[in-house]
Amino acid sequence: MFYELINNATLVVAVASWLVAQFIKLATFLIRERKFDYGFLFRLGGMPSSHTASAAACAVSVGLRSGFGSPVFAVALGMLALIMIDAQSVRRAAGAQARLLNQMAEEFYRNHKFSPEKLVEFLGHTRLEVLMGALLGMAIALLVHGLFPGWAAAQ
Repeated sequence: MFYELINNATLVVAVASWLVAQFIKLATFLIRERKFDYGFLFRLGGMPSSHTASAAACAVSVGLRSGFGSPVFAVALGMLALIMIDAQSVRRAAGAQARLLNQMAEEFYRNHKFSPEKLVEFLGHTRLEVLMGALLGMAIALLVHGLFPGWAAAQ
């Protein structure tokens, strides 16, 4: 079973795209803030969208393996569209709500002396972050399939 998982090119490019996107976030934070925070490997939001990168890599890999006219590619493309919409609208709105709730809790804390638990504010993405995630995922899928055509085409 493990052998089948690590030899599934579609799964490998999806995971690799997610990891590359997360390491890009970590590297940009390291350059910008001049400090290392391994938490960026697991944080939501930021440039590029790792969820979108992973879904885009998966969709392109499925298209390359099964054909861009196949029903399974249609499902992968539909999932990619849903993930992209969710990343830049639903989760972004949830992040804005979290920011407002945190401000309200902080104001309440000043007046009533209790310790509020902060909500995560960086949940969603801008359209540019989603676009860059999609381009990153597509590039990684095309690169892996181009460099290792025999392995990537194996069913």
